[in-house]
Amino acid sequence: MISLLTRLPLIAIWRDEFAGYRATTFRGDLLASLTVGAVGLPLALAFGAASGADAAAGLVTAILAGLLIGALGGGGFQMSGPTGAMSAVLVLLARQYGLGGIWVAGILAGFFMLLLGIFRLGRSVAFIPSPVITGFTSGIAIVIAVGQFDNVFGVTTPPADNTLAKLLGYFTHPVLPDWHALTVAGVVMGTMIVFPRINRTIPGSLVGIVFATLIACVLGWHLTAIGEIPRTILLDHRLTLSSIPWTHLGNLLVPAISIAALSAIESLLCGSVGATMSGQPFDSNQELIGQGIGNMLIPFFGGVPATAVIARTSVGIKSGSATRMTSIIHALTLLAITLLLAPLIQNIPLAALGGVLLVTTWHMNEWETLRFFTRTRLSHALIGFGVTMVATAALDLTKAILIGVAISALIYVRQSATSTTVTRRAVDPEKLQAQGYTMAAACPSMHVLYLTGPIFFGSVMTVLEAFQHAREYHGIIISMRGVSLVDAMGVQAFRQIVEEQHARGGGICFTALQPSVAAMFERTGLSETIGTDNIYWNLAQAIIALHEHRAIHACSHCHVSGEGCDSTPRGPR
Repeated sequence: MISLLTRLPLIAIWRDEFAGYRATTFRGDLLASLTVGAVGLPLALAFGAASGADAAAGLVTAILAGLLIGALGGGGFQMSGPTGAMSAVLVLLARQYGLGGIWVAGILAGFFMLLLGIFRLGRSVAFIPSPVITGFTSGIAIVIAVGQFDNVFGVTTPPADNTLAKLLGYFTHPVLPDWHALTVAGVVMGTMIVFPRINRTIPGSLVGIVFATLIACVLGWHLTAIGEIPRTILLDHRLTLSSIPWTHLGNLLVPAISIAALSAIESLLCGSVGATMSGQPFDSNQELIGQGIGNMLIPFFGGVPATAVIARTSVGIKSGSATRMTSIIHALTLLAITLLLAPLIQNIPLAALGGVLLVTTWHMNEWETLRFFTRTRLSHALIGFGVTMVATAALDLTKAILIGVAISALIYVRQSATSTTVTRRAVDPEKLQAQGYTMAAACPSMHVLYLTGPIFFGSVMTVLEAFQHAREYHGIIISMRGVSLVDAMGVQAFRQIVEEQHARGGGICFTALQPSVAAMFERTGLSETIGTDNIYWNLAQAIIALHEHRAIHACSHCHVSGEGCDSTPRGPR
């Protein structure tokens, strides 16, 4: 039984990770966890409030994610908790179905991620193009920022169907901001921008919140605050059987897919970045299993869906984190803060959290990637980015990803189609002689056509049009060395070309078929249509063989030209 357990992926990961664990390693994990806790506390409060729940839900999520996902995840360096990207999805869900909808969708999302991990589909996330990921990250930043305008301005505006409509409402129905709220938010934002230049050890967000809260309390400003923080991780408002919206379960499937997709993407990207930074191994499938189990349990405590976080993970790595004990101790640190400092935390103004989120959303944007797209003039990447960003702000994450992937796929198909080329060359006896073959003269009606690029439905017309101009050639050799893919329409096009050439009494050979292309020719019967003796690996041998065949059967083109095909080509066999 023990030997069976040691072969389980998670047990093997733990065994390798904690091999040689000693007091100095624990000291590094402890110091890193305290640093991550200081960074994570204000973000947990802010993202909890921004998700449509409350700050307490954010704290509970950070604590349980640190314990559960930290222990079960695929990398010892991973730090999980509530995120801005997730809160942007959840706040829209909360407007429609309330907290019950968030909790049930979170459980379904966890189940989907668990299945992805069990069936080892962790690498499937890599199929989402970079411009799409960058686009919905920026779109999510817009959703979060617009969602905090009410808190920052100290006003309450009517809800809207989507973020763009909400943003437009501030212009069509201007509001009079509360200067107290603006001041508090400004103090936090200014501190987060300036303080890191003075001290990088203490998080600027934490200093800004403490400073802004002290100002509001000392001056007696009456601002909307976080409110009561329960001294427990088992919140009064949590998922129970009676709170499940059974009538809306079908409607929650799509939001659950959105949450699962977002959590998987963020967690696996975070894992990839963390593995590079730390040099530690990362198991993507085990990470999905850990995220799935954690998100299936967190709703029963009143928390919201979680995911791995690049910012907190990188802070932990840079602070000396060596194992997943950093995540666990960080969670216990937040728990101690919840139990001991709840009366102080509840006085934090929502405007202060709004300031934290506005600066956070600015940093969420992948500016370096955007500058790369712009500097290199990658118009297709910029189009994919822009469409996904607008779709994220106007619709929801699932639709945005689908639209972004569809746009990227269309652009890829177009680029692939335009990359396919057909080049014609007359046979050059001198090149053959350089390879050890002897040919007195080349038949003027024999040409080589070099194909490059995928031959698929998008490029078939390019190939057919090129071969219309090759009808006057009595002998055709098609070099396929630059072709790595042929689809069903490509096979049909080649069959048409071969049959037309045979009908004219001409000869046709194929050379240098890639293994996947040769397999496609065999499976579809095209090899039989061509004739297996007309398929060569070496271009020179194909030229010699076709020239020899025309010489034996008399080539009218050669006789007309006066060059004749009398000389028998000789070369290596």
